[in-house]
Amino acid sequence: MAVKPVQVHQVLATLGYGDAIGNEVLGIQRVLRGAGYESRIYVQTADPRLEELTEDYRDLLEHSHTDNILIHHFSIGSRASRVAFALPDRMILVYHNITPPHYFVGVNKTLVKECYSGRRELKAYTQRCDLALGDSAFNTAELKEMGFPQTGILPVVPDFSHLEVEPDTLLAKSFDDKYTNILFVGRLIPNKCIDDLVRFFHVYRVRHNPQSRLLLVGSYNGFADYHGSVTELVRKLGTQNVHFLGHVSNEELTSLYDVSDLFLSASEHEGFCVPLIEAFYKQIPVLAFKAGAVPTTMDGGGVLYEYKDPRHVASLINAVLSDAALQAEIVSSQNAALDRLSVNNFGETLLRYVDQVRSASRVPPQQVAPDFWTQFDLFEELEELWRYRPSAFGALPKESSRSDT
Repeated sequence: MAVKPVQVHQVLATLGYGDAIGNEVLGIQRVLRGAGYESRIYVQTADPRLEELTEDYRDLLEHSHTDNILIHHFSIGSRASRVAFALPDRMILVYHNITPPHYFVGVNKTLVKECYSGRRELKAYTQRCDLALGDSAFNTAELKEMGFPQTGILPVVPDFSHLEVEPDTLLAKSFDDKYTNILFVGRLIPNKCIDDLVRFFHVYRVRHNPQSRLLLVGSYNGFADYHGSVTELVRKLGTQNVHFLGHVSNEELTSLYDVSDLFLSASEHEGFCVPLIEAFYKQIPVLAFKAGAVPTTMDGGGVLYEYKDPRHVASLINAVLSDAALQAEIVSSQNAALDRLSVNNFGETLLRYVDQVRSASRVPPQQVAPDFWTQFDLFEELEELWRYRPSAFGALPKESSRSDT
């Protein structure tokens, strides 16, 4: 009987269009197919523009095999994740980071629960994976702290083709004038600290340059309350020329990078942060808060700041924008960092990890009881009570509570 060729499939909760994870998933599939592997993408949901490239995660059961390798992209807990956990395939887990849930308290109750559950669920994989990879050194360090025995880094190598389209000339004309344009690209969510950007810009505009504007590019879908609080801050400060542009097309994004003078980030938690590298690519000086994966992503390029005093940051903005020689020096450092990132051969690294898992002794398959996840969820609910509502936990009947929580 002929030996069945090894297949290497991917599974994840959602395949998004144009985002960092979606681009990486499609890039991995191209590499695997180019190396001769049969490779499919299994998801719970997908952007309508990508649905034809995916299959339902439940169909994975038909293609599962002990000799196959499953690349599981973990960014939040999901039904697809739990199905993958129970399958006999070898597993490479790719961790894209989960934002700590405290950033969303009082802003998005659902996301608080999902992030808390996701981080807790991730720990269940420590003995399930043959190899756990972070897409940055920061994420890999988190995996090690959680107790994953075999770890590595699968570096993000951004694809800039979406920035090589014809720019939206109409939008470009709206902002291409004598004003200084300060840009931020990313979702308008609490961990990215959009409110801090507004405070920094307000002081810069009042103290240094009234002919300036702040361009905020990114969706706030699911975060209407946070968006409302930021717009209210703008109103209270009396700040003008703050533009909330929402989600934009690639043509619009290209034009906004083209007309911007500085990329400013105040984010306190990033697993990688692709827009920083996009700004490098578009030759825009970057000024970013030193937190999370940002320092390793920038890798010596751009300028990092450590203190969020608005007058301090406003002075840094002014120092960069008023000195052409300094701007050139910063861009040069960013180009050098981009060159170092580009040296990484994503395909070779990925295939080396696949070979490593194929040749190593496999992690024993998990014996998952029918009520495994039911008990997991129950324990999680008890743990939440124990952590956040100790009086309610103490009032539970003894047989329902867990003294070892």
